[in-house]
Amino acid sequence: MADSTILLDDLDRRILNALQADASQNNIQLAAQVHASAPTCLRRVKRLIDSGVIARQVAIVAPDKVGASLTAIVEITLDHQAAERLQEFEAHVAQEAAVLQCYRVSPGPDFVLVVQVADMPAYHALAHRLFATQTNVRNVRSFFSVFRSKFETRLAV
Repeated sequence: MADSTILLDDLDRRILNALQADASQNNIQLAAQVHASAPTCLRRVKRLIDSGVIARQVAIVAPDKVGASLTAIVEITLDHQAAERLQEFEAHVAQEAAVLQCYRVSPGPDFVLVVQVADMPAYHALAHRLFATQTNVRNVRSFFSVFRSKFETRLAV
């Protein structure tokens, strides 16, 4: 497998750090912050987007402010791990809006999910929809967050 790492210079890193802190700023504000001209900054941001370094720009919503205050970390073990069965499970959970993240992991369980729901009854309903009705799900182990001490989306670049 070829290395798909993009070479970044100091200006690219300053741009990425500034956008990770606040992607809502306009190009002129960003250029001033990273000490570059506006046209240079615009070209660099476009290149970072086109190369896939910037995957997308989003707003981060506070879960408790929108009625989704229960975070669950869920380990899933399947009975059969053939490639098509793993992909079937991934496609199944990808359709569920409450599943924020899905990781195929090794060793241990086959998947780890990060789920955000309103409360325990909502989690039980989700668990029934996603796991109890699936014949290939062998084991479900859920952990419920009682306190979030850190949440970060920023990567060190």
